[in-house]
Amino acid sequence: MPFLTRLRLTLQMIKFEHSVFALPFALTGALLAIRDGGLELAEVSRALGWIVVAMVAARSAAMAFNRVVDADIDARNPRTRTRHLPAKLLSRAFAWGFVAVSSMLFLLAAWQLNPLCSRLSPVVLGVVFFYSFTKRFTSFSHLVLGFALGIAPTAAWIAVRGSLDPRILWLTAAVTFWTAGFDIIYACQDYEFDSDAGLFSLPRRLGIAGALRVSRLLHILMLACLAALVASLQLGLLALAGIAVVAALLVYEHSLVKPDDLSRVDAAFFNLNAYVSVVFFLFWAADIFYASRH
Repeated sequence: MPFLTRLRLTLQMIKFEHSVFALPFALTGALLAIRDGGLELAEVSRALGWIVVAMVAARSAAMAFNRVVDADIDARNPRTRTRHLPAKLLSRAFAWGFVAVSSMLFLLAAWQLNPLCSRLSPVVLGVVFFYSFTKRFTSFSHLVLGFALGIAPTAAWIAVRGSLDPRILWLTAAVTFWTAGFDIIYACQDYEFDSDAGLFSLPRRLGIAGALRVSRLLHILMLACLAALVASLQLGLLALAGIAVVAALLVYEHSLVKPDDLSRVDAAFFNLNAYVSVVFFLFWAADIFYASRH
């Protein structure tokens, strides 16, 4: 099979287009660091480019790693047995090679940013790879996935400023709760398989109805963390409006999924969460740029 064909299949396998989920939050973290540090956008344009490279590379490495580690499980699950590795559309060797190249690209991007980013980059890879094993021993794997995405805005802040400000951790917490909440919704589809296979998830532990209640609670906590960030960084009305729109989207997301009807999970998971991240970024970026001009 030609190399470019295998690469295209790999990008399909990891759903490369879903980098949109966490990238806007990472860019928001970077813009907040620029704003709070009194920096000009032009001063940090190079850093922003490497932040995008690092974010996409880390997610690509993590997703490919997850697919390789879970290939045998996916082959037994009726919902996932047609994925690229179980269906033999790709070899594990090529997938491992993709993980290695993506990881090296991430480490290079972190090295290009600043010394603290470079020192922390192996820790970040450890976190995002560790998630793939958690469903084997804990029902809180959803929160681990959330944290793997949630570190992105804090990492972006460090990339711009070269140091950590604890206030940005409100955004890490918000992304952690948001991701865990929608991952719980997605995991409801595998309730029966997880039970039979002995895998861990909140739907298996609490039942689908109980898991959906926890998902709603996590999304409420997300909104509370965003409000706390607005207060701590003294953001404006556009940022608050962004939270309101995100809240409306989350309410609609939860209206699509019922304990006895999971037929619209894909719409809730893929479409609405992409809207959440992009809309959030647009409102908060507008608030940051408006404040910088007034």
